[in-house]
Amino acid sequence: MIRRREQLTGIARHGRLRRSHPVRTALGLVAASLAVLLVSTAAVAGIALWQFSSTVSANSIDLNGADVPDAAPSIGSYESGFNILIVGVDNDAEQGGAYGDRDSALNDVNILVHVSADHTNAVVVSIPRDLIVAHPTCTNADTGEEFSSMSARPVNEAMSRGGLPCVVHTIEELTGLEIPFAGLASFDGVVRMSDAVGGVPICLTEAINDPLADLDLPAGTSVVSGSTALAFLRSRHGVGDGGDLSRISSQQIYLASLMRTVQGDGTFTNLPKLFSLASAAATNIKLSKPLANTDTMVSMALALKDIDLTRLVFVQYPGTTDDPDFPNKVVPLQGLADTMFAKILADEPFALAAEDPEPTETPVDPEAPIDPEAPVATDTPVIEAAPEVLDGLTGRTANDESCAQAFTG
Repeated sequence: MIRRREQLTGIARHGRLRRSHPVRTALGLVAASLAVLLVSTAAVAGIALWQFSSTVSANSIDLNGADVPDAAPSIGSYESGFNILIVGVDNDAEQGGAYGDRDSALNDVNILVHVSADHTNAVVVSIPRDLIVAHPTCTNADTGEEFSSMSARPVNEAMSRGGLPCVVHTIEELTGLEIPFAGLASFDGVVRMSDAVGGVPICLTEAINDPLADLDLPAGTSVVSGSTALAFLRSRHGVGDGGDLSRISSQQIYLASLMRTVQGDGTFTNLPKLFSLASAAATNIKLSKPLANTDTMVSMALALKDIDLTRLVFVQYPGTTDDPDFPNKVVPLQGLADTMFAKILADEPFALAAEDPEPTETPVDPEAPIDPEAPVATDTPVIEAAPEVLDGLTGRTANDESCAQAFTG
């Protein structure tokens, strides 16, 4: 059962952390990880079940006593709502120095996925790496080192204070949601799982040439996979305004296209492709212990696979970069954030201001001639109310096929 946690107030900064440097974020970590959760887990129900389950369990992470179901559900659509946090790290020791050397591991990608209890809507919240948040007390399970609470530091410092459990705890306190399921991915994992997906179409308004991300793509639509997909999702200087927040837009474009692709090309019934995705997940994603269960993963996939793309919303955590107390950082717009998470907690769908919701029934033309032979309706049709529009949110729905804006500054 999802419960709202009590609001944190008056947290003082006591711990001392090594100052981290800005690095290029791999937003593709989330894209590939979410692809596994939304698609590939359906394969394990019938293919190499024992092998996949064993591998995932061996790589699982204990979230230090998170509130989780007592037992995994049986195979079938998940019977309730759920929250999953996908975390991408920029400095995985197992991948070597291929992507540069960094002082510490940072949770530069933080994506919260919420699926409603009736499986009719879902929200994917991208949390900027530079969002200024309160950090709770954390303990590193590997070393036993304890870290005191802090009142206002970037969210991507949580990983260095206690690994994935600390990241989950920090996001729980920020959002007020319980998060029993989480996954951790690295750069190498993105490349391998992007290959397993088989390519995702992305559209560009203009050609992008970003040597820093090793990305060179023409204007129009290209199908990207592997290292090219990673480069697109890492590119900072090639998209939007050249800033970090522009990469969140790239991530959303990729994920929206991914969902359209897998729903439209029969991926859910393509066993070889699903097995490839499941194998990539087993070897490249570290999952929390409650999620590292075959039945749970399959049930979640079944709950998500038929969701209406207009009710799958990708949104950026609301924030501002204009706060003089935190230059070059993102400060939460607390009122809007509270409104959004109240909707999420209540499983109420919402719309973005840029959306133009489709009518729920065909309008009647008053000038059309009346057919005297036509049957007379005896029941009053039930018109579903349109989701409330939350002004100020940035994002898109999964059926939004708009192109990525190339950086021209």
